[in-house]
This record gives sequence, C-alpha cells and structure tokens, in this order.
Amino acid sequence: MAGEPQADCLFCKIVKGEIPSTVVHETDTTLAFRDISPKAPTHVLVIPKVHYPDAASLAAAEPAVAGDVLRAAGEVAAQEGVVGSGYRLVFNTGAGAGQTVFHAHAHVLGGRGLEWPPG
Repeated sequence: MAGEPQADCLFCKIVKGEIPSTVVHETDTTLAFRDISPKAPTHVLVIPKVHYPDAASLAAAEPAVAGDVLRAAGEVAAQEGVVGSGYRLVFNTGAGAGQTVFHAHAHVLGGRGLEWPPG
C-alpha cells in the first residue's frame, strides 16, 4: 500500500534504522543522509519517511510531505554551505532516468561546478 513501509525497500530500512546511514538532517517527515556513492563534494539524499515510488506519486498523494522534502533539501543545502555557490536538486523518476531505489528522494548536489546540461 502506498505510503506504508516496504519490507524490500532500502530507504524504508534506513528510515527504520535497520541499515546504517550518515544522517545529516531529520524532521518528523523527512530524513537526509549522505549518498554512499557521491557525484559531487556535497551529495545528500533527502527522503520522505513514507514510501512512494517516485516524486510524482508522493506529490499527488501527500503534497505537504513533498513540500517537506523540498524544504528539508533547502535546509540541507544551507547546512552544507552550498547555497552561495549554488546547488542542484535532482529527482530521478524511472530506471531510464537513473532511479535505482524506488522510494521518492531528492539528491542535493553542490560543492563544484554543476553546469547544464550535465555530462
């Protein structure tokens, strides 16, 4: 059921404390932790504590929580000191876009040049 923790979801297990992570920020509805394979000097994942497979389904079902994810991402960027130099928020949706964990999450990337388009 959408919103409910999924037994086979890596991020649900992180939320429950079953898998360790380097938590950098937490609210009642979100958890932010360092990416284990960083693509920039600052690379933090911000997830909702409820399970939805992607950002669009989260926003459709629980828009307030989607807003909480964005707010937390901004707080993480400030905490990490990348607001002044700029940062990127990325929501990958679907395997073709690079999503590997199907639990909605934002990547907060910063600390180096992030010209567009990437690559």
